[in-house]
Amino acid sequence: MRTPIVFIDGDQGTTGLQIHARLQGRTDLQLLTLPEAERKHPQRRSDAINSADIALLCLPDDAAREAVSAIRNPALRVIDASSAHRTTPGWVYGLPELDERQAERIALAKRVSNPGCYPTGAIALLRPLVQAGLLPADYPLSIHAMSGYSGGGRAAVERHEQPGAQRAPTLQMYGLELAHKHVPEIQLHAGLAARPVFLPGYAAYRQGIVLSIPLQLRLLPGQIRAEHLQACLEQHYQGARHVTVAPLHQQGPASPLDPEALNDSNDLRLSVYANPEHGQVLLTAVFDNLGKGASGAAVQNLELMLAALQAQG
Repeated sequence: MRTPIVFIDGDQGTTGLQIHARLQGRTDLQLLTLPEAERKHPQRRSDAINSADIALLCLPDDAAREAVSAIRNPALRVIDASSAHRTTPGWVYGLPELDERQAERIALAKRVSNPGCYPTGAIALLRPLVQAGLLPADYPLSIHAMSGYSGGGRAAVERHEQPGAQRAPTLQMYGLELAHKHVPEIQLHAGLAARPVFLPGYAAYRQGIVLSIPLQLRLLPGQIRAEHLQACLEQHYQGARHVTVAPLHQQGPASPLDPEALNDSNDLRLSVYANPEHGQVLLTAVFDNLGKGASGAAVQNLELMLAALQAQG
């Protein structure tokens, strides 16, 4: 079998640079990128994407749609890291841990949409609980997440790391109009019937996310306790390579969550914190917004596709 050609379109952005670095030196694939002078040339980009076996799109949404519209090669497989196709019918959602067959679907798909950083944590926490009937699909959910400033892309990185960075905000909440573009993605792939409230923010550290979702046990069906939620998550992610579920915490002081704890990895750590006295639970996720939240997830999906190509000979 010949060495597969992998084209990164947009390899100078935050996600593209990380993917390029993760793939550098690989001998089981041929990495294709365009010289700087050709990156915005429509014909050069079209020729490159159509010459590849797998294309990784690390582009703004409109540019990603334009790249897909230029595809002529029927055998080409695409992993889109933008948010352009995350709720588009016919595209496979690129979260291998979504269910027991999702990794296989990704491996064989022609079109895969990489999850957003925040939705990765939210969906990983919510979908198993909704599917198991422990969390009503119409529960009035509130999701809060704090990311490192790299989540704001190249412009945000420059504000914090270029001269004059001392003027960059230490903390900023955004999405206050309650219309963040990640909300439809979370609602669809978590299996929610009601739109959640989502409030994200950036802080003055480079990368890493802490995401939290509070629950009131009195609003859950039956006599559900934190132990049931914990057991559901543990069962769902049993054997998952990149997702771990921390032990249930419901007694004594809890250690603070460090958003940078899993930086430079493709790992995701889920936790359940409970206060039985007050009937309250907090679901949390910690992961790297540039890892499992972006480039690490894209490379994980690429690995599944490459394995499928190799199996097909």
